[in-house]
Amino acid sequence: MKKTVTIIILAVIVITFTAALYYLYSKNQEDPVVYETEQAEMGTIIKKTVATGSIVPKEEVLIKPNISGIIDEVFVEAGEEVNAGDLLAKVKVVPNVSALTSAKNSINSSKTQLETARLALENERNIYNRQKGLFEKGVISANEFDNAQLAFNQAQQRFNQEKVNLSGAQQNYDIVKTGTTSGLGSAATTEIRATVSGMVLDVPVKVGNQVIEANNFNDGTTIATLADVEKMIFEGKVDESEVGKITENLPLEITVGAIENATFDAVLDYIAPKGVSENGAIQFEIKGTLKKKDTTFIRAGLSANASIILARADSVLTLKEALVQYDPKTQQPFVEIETGDQKFERRDIQLGISDGIKVEVKSGITKDDKIKVWNQIKPAQDFGRN
Repeated sequence: MKKTVTIIILAVIVITFTAALYYLYSKNQEDPVVYETEQAEMGTIIKKTVATGSIVPKEEVLIKPNISGIIDEVFVEAGEEVNAGDLLAKVKVVPNVSALTSAKNSINSSKTQLETARLALENERNIYNRQKGLFEKGVISANEFDNAQLAFNQAQQRFNQEKVNLSGAQQNYDIVKTGTTSGLGSAATTEIRATVSGMVLDVPVKVGNQVIEANNFNDGTTIATLADVEKMIFEGKVDESEVGKITENLPLEITVGAIENATFDAVLDYIAPKGVSENGAIQFEIKGTLKKKDTTFIRAGLSANASIILARADSVLTLKEALVQYDPKTQQPFVEIETGDQKFERRDIQLGISDGIKVEVKSGITKDDKIKVWNQIKPAQDFGRN
């Protein structure tokens, strides 16, 4: 009996010892964790936010007619450069029949009144001449002669006034019929001229289109749109979560989708005081003036992105943010520095600005220190295919 128990105990010991040896052997066959290291490097950190928008002229001038009618000729096309005073188009006036009849009747009435005034003047002139002869002979008194002279002068004045009235009626008739008249210069004209120098961005009318003059009740029809394409601005919008981070006079880097491998500098000079709701989010309009120093032609209306530079640090020690760890209690940033073969020690660091990928390191390490990649990803194992 005792012999059997002894044999069982020995067997258990042998099995346990064998299993322990197999476990240790298996553990020794596993690959040990080997941590890689990286080093900090000198570089530039730019903290920025991005706004989407488009490139537009700083000032656009809409050319409108000062008289209604039909486009008779168009002398420019979009893309042409013009100077102030250049002829853009001509308008042919289509007179209103009622207004034309009224103006013609006014001329006839003025002619009748002028003829009446002429006859009255001739009559007063004859009376004046007779009274003058009698006064010189001493037949009538000076008072009677003065009355005759006054009546003659008044008749002369009425005649002159009727001449002016007839001239005004004739001018009014010409304006109603043709759109212009002599003596008014550019106050009423069928010639539409540029008011500023610049490029023609758009000519929305064609020959035969009807146009309306600008007045108190109507903005009028736009004949052409002019702008100085050398003075362009970026117009965009930023989200309410970002607007609190930006201020006027911050630098912008503009990239235009249609112009590859080119960036344009600008300065943020306007932030809207009021936001607008778009798709459930509050957006604030911003504007920035481009500093155009090269000959690249930027077309108005091109979509663009603006990187708003919030902070910038040049020639500083930079480190990947993924290498930085934070103390769970104090939230103090630190890294692990290699001191020997796969041996590391903690080193507290002071951080500066970050762009989300790299961060500025102000103190705690040097560019020669080897920093532990503590969150490295193990390569996927290949188990083969059945």
